[in-house]
Amino acid sequence: MDKAADYERIAKAMHYIRDRVADQPSLAEIAAHVHMSPFHFQRLFCRWAGTTPKRFLQVLTLERIKRLLAGEEPLLNVSEAAGLSSSSRLYDHFVRLEAVTPGEYRSGGEGLRIDCGVHPTPFGSLFVAMTAKGVCRATFLGETTLDEELKILAATWPRAVVAPAQEVTAAVVSSLFGAATTPNKPISLSVSGTNLQIAVWRALLRIPRGYTVSYSQLAATVGAPGAARAVGNAVGANPVAFFIPCHRVIRQSGALGGYRWGEPRKRIIQIWEYLNAAQSTDNPAHPAPVRWTGSEPVSVKSADRNL
Repeated sequence: MDKAADYERIAKAMHYIRDRVADQPSLAEIAAHVHMSPFHFQRLFCRWAGTTPKRFLQVLTLERIKRLLAGEEPLLNVSEAAGLSSSSRLYDHFVRLEAVTPGEYRSGGEGLRIDCGVHPTPFGSLFVAMTAKGVCRATFLGETTLDEELKILAATWPRAVVAPAQEVTAAVVSSLFGAATTPNKPISLSVSGTNLQIAVWRALLRIPRGYTVSYSQLAATVGAPGAARAVGNAVGANPVAFFIPCHRVIRQSGALGGYRWGEPRKRIIQIWEYLNAAQSTDNPAHPAPVRWTGSEPVSVKSADRNL
């Protein structure tokens, strides 16, 4: 089974659905667009998106986006409105975010081992790199190749040992997508960034799964209400796809905005999270959003360094 090809078909189908929401395309029309039979397309779509094409079409409405942005609520208020303060709906996944120290940054990773692996996810192949402290890079392949990602790691950490370790990185991917045997174990991130970038990434981890916020909301949350553009750049510099949910930020108009790993993928992730969050409301044991649980991070001095 070609998982990359399957993802491309689903991404193409979702793009088609998005552009024709007003027309309410039928299952047969969508399947024909990706050159599949309705039966096989329905099965493939359900496996990758976790829902039916019909349900996906229902969710893709401007009303949903308007509801999520109504009132420009602060992130903390949005979290409380989502029921995250309820003891019966605690997250069963946590992310601990700690920044790389200036000393580690200057050393170029001397004495550091970076384990790497590539894993299938509902959104395509995910490249993950991690040190003993946690995940330092996660990228959906497609926009870049595996070789390019390895070269980026080597350039960023020239003195580190980069080694394949599929079994090590598989554990955090499984935990993130709800298949871990020990779901309450925190997922640690070890990232490099400026003060603003770290603040923005921490704020992103407070956005509940299934919700989106605007860049202006995010800017206000980090104490920079007049710096939406700078905050947007920090969102775009996110070094760990999906772990830090930069896909939950959209434009004030309701438009998706940019996404390093492709707009169709951003749309897929948002709908997948929305539907899973709705299920977790009825079933507290269902995998729920991630949140930041770490201590105050220490940022590196370079404003341009980006793992």
